[in-house]
Amino acid sequence: MKATNVFDVVYCIGMGGQGSVYKAKLPSGSIVAVKKFHQTLDGEEASRKEFFNEIRALTQIRHRNTVKFLGFCSSSHHSFLVYEYLEKGNLAAILSNEHEAKNLDWSTRVRIVKGVAHALCYMHHDCAPPIVHRDIKSSNILLHCDYEPCFSDFGTAKLLNPDSSNWTALAGTYGYVAPELAYTMKVTEKCDVYSFGVLALEVIMGKQLGDFVSSFSFPSTTYANIFLKDVLDQSLAPPTPQLQDELITIASLSIACRHSHPQSRPTMHMVSQALSFPTASSNRRSNDITLEQLITI
Repeated sequence: MKATNVFDVVYCIGMGGQGSVYKAKLPSGSIVAVKKFHQTLDGEEASRKEFFNEIRALTQIRHRNTVKFLGFCSSSHHSFLVYEYLEKGNLAAILSNEHEAKNLDWSTRVRIVKGVAHALCYMHHDCAPPIVHRDIKSSNILLHCDYEPCFSDFGTAKLLNPDSSNWTALAGTYGYVAPELAYTMKVTEKCDVYSFGVLALEVIMGKQLGDFVSSFSFPSTTYANIFLKDVLDQSLAPPTPQLQDELITIASLSIACRHSHPQSRPTMHMVSQALSFPTASSNRRSNDITLEQLITI
C-alpha cells in the first residue's frame, strides 16, 4: 500500500470488471503487479467469491505459462492479490497497436499459441481436480520481455469436481464463449478449447475477430472461398516454409477447436501434442490453400 500511495490512480496500469491493477516497486527493488478488487455493496458476495476463487486456483497451478502468484491481502478495507509484473503488458493491447504488433513476428506468434496451449493442457489434464479457466481472451494473456505468454485472471476459473454436476453461472467474454453455454450452464474443458480456438485465430490474424469470428463457425460453406494467405496478418512479411507449416497446423486446430459440437472438439492434450510435433508436408505449403482444405489436415 505504501508503494502505491494507498492505490493512487497514478500507479494504475489497468482496469477490469473485478478490480484495478497497480504497478508497485517494493523496497527490495522488485516490481510487482497488484490486483485490487472493487469494494462494492451490491454483489459483494460475488466479488469475494471471485477473489478467493482466484487464490484457490493460483495456489494449485505451477506452470511457466501462468502468472506467478506472490501473495494476497484480505481485510475489511482492502482485498488484493500480488503477482509478478510482466513488462510487455497484455496481448490484446499489443495486437491493437500497429507498431507494437510488428514486433510479434511469425515465430513469436507461434510460440505464444504453443505456450497458451501447453498451459491449458496442464490445467485440464495435470491438475487434480482439473481447472477450467472460463475467460480465455487476448487481454488475459500477459507477456514477458521476451514475449513468453502467461495466463492471468483466474477469478472465474472453475475447479471441476468429479462428484458434482459442475453447473454454474455464465462467465466469459462475448466472442470467446462456447456456443453451448447459451443453453446450458454446465462447465467442461471443451468451453476452454473453444475459446483457445478463437484466441489462436486472433494471434495469426493479428486482430480481435469481432463479427468475423461469429460468422466463422464450423462447418461453413464460406471456408471454400477463404484462403489461408488472406487470413494471416498482412502487416508481416510472408512466413518461411517451416513457419507456414506451423501456421497451417495452428489454423486447422483453431477450426477444429471452434466446432459447434463440444464432443467434436479436440482435447487440449491433443492440441498441445499436435503443436509440439507439427507434421510437415511440401504439398501443404501452397499460398492458395483454403480453410476448407485445412479442415481435413
